[in-house]
Amino acid sequence: MPKFSIIVPVYNVEKYIKKCLDSIESQTYKDYEVIVVNDGTKDNSMDIVNNYNVKIINQKNKGLSEARNEGVKKAKGDYILFLDSDDYIEKDLLKELNKSLTNNPDLVRFQIREVYEDNTKKDYNEEPFTNKDGVDAFSMLCKYHFVENAWAYLYKRDYYLKNKFSFKKGAIHEDFGLVPLVIMKAKIVNSISYIGYNYLQRENSIMSEKNYEKTKKKVSDMFEHYDYLIKEINKTELDSKIYKSFISNSLILKVCELKKEDYKKSKKKLKEKKVYDNLLTNTFIRKIKKYILKISPKLAKKFL
Repeated sequence: MPKFSIIVPVYNVEKYIKKCLDSIESQTYKDYEVIVVNDGTKDNSMDIVNNYNVKIINQKNKGLSEARNEGVKKAKGDYILFLDSDDYIEKDLLKELNKSLTNNPDLVRFQIREVYEDNTKKDYNEEPFTNKDGVDAFSMLCKYHFVENAWAYLYKRDYYLKNKFSFKKGAIHEDFGLVPLVIMKAKIVNSISYIGYNYLQRENSIMSEKNYEKTKKKVSDMFEHYDYLIKEINKTELDSKIYKSFISNSLILKVCELKKEDYKKSKKKLKEKKVYDNLLTNTFIRKIKKYILKISPKLAKKFL
């Protein structure tokens, strides 16, 4: 059984997949398997993939969520790592992660570097920690960037499977609809200072797509994710105040991307679902922010 299973969904990434797989192949820690999920790619990506020693799952194009879910089903490693096929990892990432497993954590956070196609880079550094429960870990991580990004964590496979975690099929922002809950329910969470993941910023990616219809779907999906996250956390006895405030704030800010009537309808929906009620008001600034958000989310986003 390998220590790590690295799951790489592939769809129309022939320009990037070689660098992604080369970064895995160059790892200084070698006890891993690579699972490539061919999500019905229409380009020559798989011709490149076939040159590597990887397990391949072929499926019709179903989207990132189902590709990841299929990868998890086939994974044999003690721990799971999600790697997007246009991104790449540093050569010592698995080695550094392995060093962090002495306390048998459910989840390990590592650090991120944004890289741009003009070769500019931006590092994100956080305060590392060890042996936090999910609630305490979330209260620390929610202050930083990339809180809900699935590729920013290492997951213990037994923990992931026991809780029947999965990404919502056919959804955009699928990470938002799962990862906050994965963090919260964990018994042991570590965070290491090593910057091990290179997150490529490319103009034609899903997340930078400027098509307004996609924007409307993102908001619609986030409402569904929000409902699921609230329902699931309410089944627990965890202190969820910070968690609920975070996901509520995320949803409100996403609504701000809508135009005119769509914005008005979603603002009404926020009130109907009592989303604003979840926002923290334990400081003066937060009280003011909540007040302005209830009046006009777009105004709050502009000035706060």
